[in-house]
Amino acid sequence: MRKYLTVISLLILSAFAFSVITGWKIAEGYQIRFDGKYAHGSFRKMEGNIRFDPAHPEESRFEVLVDVASIDTGIELKNKHARSDKWFDAEKYPRILFVSQSVSRTDTGFVVHGELELKGIKKNLAIPFAFRSSGDQHSFYGKFKVNRADFGIGKVNGKESDSTAVEVSVPVLSLD
Repeated sequence: MRKYLTVISLLILSAFAFSVITGWKIAEGYQIRFDGKYAHGSFRKMEGNIRFDPAHPEESRFEVLVDVASIDTGIELKNKHARSDKWFDAEKYPRILFVSQSVSRTDTGFVVHGELELKGIKKNLAIPFAFRSSGDQHSFYGKFKVNRADFGIGKVNGKESDSTAVEVSVPVLSLD
């Protein structure tokens, strides 16, 4: 009986060991840059909930919100245009939301598969990323493309110019 209790105790403890995953707080200094044929710039406001363990990426969870009104192209007139109903329609759709569905390891880092919601339209998106950790400094870095035609943003022509390159660099602080 004692042998069985020991085995059961070890199984329970191992289950808890595998379910412990690090929570991360988005730190100051994050960057969300975009570059497309018609505009380039950045978004200045982002928040989110991140649960990530590089040893167990399959247990990870990302939920990130970007404030559409924080768009900064470097030209105020272009910012107003981007916030208007012709592009992002920031008044009606104030946030861009990304929620992960799965995270997996790749040869060069990780990839998060999830749902991107922009202008009320939801599309699946895969974002390759790297997680860098050195001492007490940790960050996520990724590059991907978003086809603005998928979200009804601006005039679309069915060409490569419909896609916008996005680069994200997010320093994080451990919550655990």
